[in-house]
Amino acid sequence: MGRPRVALLDRDKITAAALALVDRDGDFTMPGLAKHLGVQVSSVYHHVPGGRAELIELVRVHATKRIDGSAFDEVPWDAAFPVWAGSFLDAFSAHPTAIRLLATEPVRDPSLVAVYGSVASGLRRAGFPDDEILAIITAAENLFLGAALDSVAPEVMVDVGVGEVSEDLRAALAAAPAGRARARQAFEVGLAVFIDGLRAKLVDAQGS
Repeated sequence: MGRPRVALLDRDKITAAALALVDRDGDFTMPGLAKHLGVQVSSVYHHVPGGRAELIELVRVHATKRIDGSAFDEVPWDAAFPVWAGSFLDAFSAHPTAIRLLATEPVRDPSLVAVYGSVASGLRRAGFPDDEILAIITAAENLFLGAALDSVAPEVMVDVGVGEVSEDLRAALAAAPAGRARARQAFEVGLAVFIDGLRAKLVDAQGS
């Protein structure tokens, strides 16, 4: 038989399969990925010669393609922040189990580096000091990633059952929205507090 006209395997198929395993199991191995694809491990390495590290970056690019930092190039930082935050939350809410895996490798893809560049430039133009900008970005991502995990948490945050529980807690639980609405409310409250805190910090820095 001659060589097939359509390639049975390519980088896109490998990346999609790896992400599917991450969504299911939280991680992947190269032999396990090859078995999932029904090919030899050498076939995977043929398309992804950098191995696991390269494939993790491909998974990152695929999972985070919704993240958009371009608003920092167009509007003031505090107006851009919710746009960036919302796109970040949307991306990782779809793949929450990828969070731990992606934290094991640095960001290398130029398109993702460009997103960080836009955020850093927007914060620097606003007057945030250079030695705090990376810390601000990291702290913001901690908030966003926590919110992404919360989006798939149980609908009931605390199961008080029939035991002795303070009336204050019972009232708070009764008044809170349920399911994803609870997670979204928590994200919006956290984001508003974060931005207000940065505004105050910026005023202090400019006044000193």
